[in-house]
Amino acid sequence: MTEVSPAQFDRRMLEALVCPRTQGTLRYDAENQELISDQGQLAFPIRDGIPIMLISVARPLG
Repeated sequence: MTEVSPAQFDRRMLEALVCPRTQGTLRYDAENQELISDQGQLAFPIRDGIPIMLISVARPLG
């Protein structure tokens, strides 16, 4: 098993996570440390390697 540092996002989580608004897929934006829901037009922050999947803290896109 590969050890993940606290600040690194484990990309395998993308297989299990969906947008809480649309239930659609997410993509990982490594530069901004966010998970992006193109369908929901939201960016969910990743803090200390943990995605914060709350609509109330998501950044609107566009």
